[in-house]
Amino acid sequence: MLVERRARTLKHGDSFAVLAVEGDLRENSADGLYHRDTRHLSRLELTLGGARPILLSSALRDDNSALVCDLSNSDLMASDGTRLPSETLHMRRFQFLWDGVLRECIRIRNFGDREARTELELSFAADFADIFEVRGSARARRGHLCPPEVAGDRVTFRYQGLDERERRTDVAFDPAPDALHGSRAIYRLCIDPKDSVAIHVTIGTGGPVEANGSRFFSTARTARRALRDAASRSAAVFTSNEVFNEAIRRSVADIHMLTTETEHGPYPYAGIPWFSTAFGRDGLLTAFETLWLDPEIARGVLRFLAAHQARENDPASDAEPGKILHEMRRGEMAETGEVPFRLYYGSVDATPLFVMLAAAYLERTGDLETLRAIWPAIEAALIWMKQYGDRDGDGFLEYGRKAETGLSNHGWKDSHDSVFHADGTMARGPIALCEVQGYAYAAWRGAARIAAKLGQDAKDMRERADALRERFEAAFWCEDIGTYALALDGDKRPCRVRSSNAGHALWTGIAAPERAERIVRQLMSASFFSGWGVRTIPTVEARYNPMSYHNGSVWPHDNAIIAAGLARYGFKAEAARIFEALFDASVHVELRRLPELFCGFARSRGQGPTFYPVACMPQAWSAATPVSLLGTCLGLRFDPAHRRVEMHDPVLPGFLESVTLGDLRVGGGTLEAEIQRASGSLAVAVVRRSNGARLLVSH
Repeated sequence: MLVERRARTLKHGDSFAVLAVEGDLRENSADGLYHRDTRHLSRLELTLGGARPILLSSALRDDNSALVCDLSNSDLMASDGTRLPSETLHMRRFQFLWDGVLRECIRIRNFGDREARTELELSFAADFADIFEVRGSARARRGHLCPPEVAGDRVTFRYQGLDERERRTDVAFDPAPDALHGSRAIYRLCIDPKDSVAIHVTIGTGGPVEANGSRFFSTARTARRALRDAASRSAAVFTSNEVFNEAIRRSVADIHMLTTETEHGPYPYAGIPWFSTAFGRDGLLTAFETLWLDPEIARGVLRFLAAHQARENDPASDAEPGKILHEMRRGEMAETGEVPFRLYYGSVDATPLFVMLAAAYLERTGDLETLRAIWPAIEAALIWMKQYGDRDGDGFLEYGRKAETGLSNHGWKDSHDSVFHADGTMARGPIALCEVQGYAYAAWRGAARIAAKLGQDAKDMRERADALRERFEAAFWCEDIGTYALALDGDKRPCRVRSSNAGHALWTGIAAPERAERIVRQLMSASFFSGWGVRTIPTVEARYNPMSYHNGSVWPHDNAIIAAGLARYGFKAEAARIFEALFDASVHVELRRLPELFCGFARSRGQGPTFYPVACMPQAWSAATPVSLLGTCLGLRFDPAHRRVEMHDPVLPGFLESVTLGDLRVGGGTLEAEIQRASGSLAVAVVRRSNGARLLVSH
């Protein structure tokens, strides 16, 4: 099922809405009001005089708090035979989502010189489809959809699921419609010249709702204030490029919209519409990307994943003690076991990434209290890496699904055809992925640093990291293709395929320094670099397809990781080039919002990137990409013990002349810094600081 490219999205907590540009929810699409993986409203279509209004404008507020649509009437004939000329009525739809309730105010104003008579009709429906049904999964049977209940100013829909749960949607109106049926509400409008009327619609996903229009805007202010308060945790970014300022504002707004407050802290849900739930890998990588900007996200991710860490063996969900969650679902199909994702652990990389993030969070914040609290989960993750992740005792992390219903591949490229040999044949498992060994290496090194801070013995962890690095070089380096193998198959044969995975090896530091330059030159070559970013695999490989999900497309988050890897080995100019490419791509995207991925076709003059048809947008780790790239180019590092921010060998991409970072927090202090291009170099100055915060620039 496709999502319209110009769809608008609203989200709060465990609910989200996908709307058409005019504010409707259109049938036979992915539009809808969703709550916990169930579509609670599948249709909400407005007509005026029996016709769709004319769209004038559609704007999602900068902070994602509301959708505002301006519409007008087409040329209409009233029931009494009088004509209502086009563009006589102005209609504004103001919609926002808060606490599982979609609220809308429809205000209609008559700009004509005579009384306007017409009918406004709202058609609505609730199919209670599971998110996997909306994506196209067929079901042998469904639960019972009850007839709608109509009472005065509201309609109630109920669905008795196969999981023995009742799901409910309430649609309430203020004022009450002139006619109300189980699928439509009709208002017979009679509006004096220059006068206006307002209709409020309230749609709840959890029980009875109030249709009180007088409280509409106070609730809207509460919702907006909550988003503003969440964003206030973040450092502020302002640059010399106003288009990039729009892009970074949207990025930060998307991150905070996608972030759900859980009992363990903030957690960034992966993306809308298909992945609006907790994903381990996505949450971890988003937390890495935003760590310099808002470390509270990383804290919430670590605490949430520690609380949901696997405690026992369960082949159906690929769970093993100590393993970190891949995905959590709460819809009917997950609850009944029709899909295995209720609590699903089918990722090989989330567990080492969890340990990596814990170490990075400690270095960024010095928050030893949180690390002490989750240390048992870190120890359990390390035990999993030794006992379960290394299936054959060769020191590498491998995977192979335990049940046929699970994912066939457990790395971030989890398509069924994403791991293959040079001739294009699929690799047989268990599979050891290139980048996962890098994550494991960084996890052992990070765990050693945490252990030392906690007074624990770290010798074994350091030795394991060193041994893994040696084994990795011996087994994965392929001199004939000039890079690391994509993976080792079940027979330990290297998949001699060039891939962006090697960039992740740079990010983690497992790559030998003497080989870094060859990898970098390859990643930045024309076969890899499309002009919009680095492809997942280059044009020369057997399974290259620029329209595929993982075999030749461009993923912004993948590029952010690659850029961080390039910078780690001293290739800052190349990292800045990736930054420029993705910024240029965002210029061609509505709302300056980077999608989950786009196609890998080469850049052509006068054209933007080719979009992937069902990419999530917004997607958390794509939204965080500009934030990550800016931190990478500036070389940001933190020393909370000494309240010091360091910029190591900072560079600016070509589209920026200056950058100002405000409210940059470290060790209880804050500072504001300005980076300015001057005479072929960069000048860095502290504008203001508090509580002893300092800035150090190094080269």
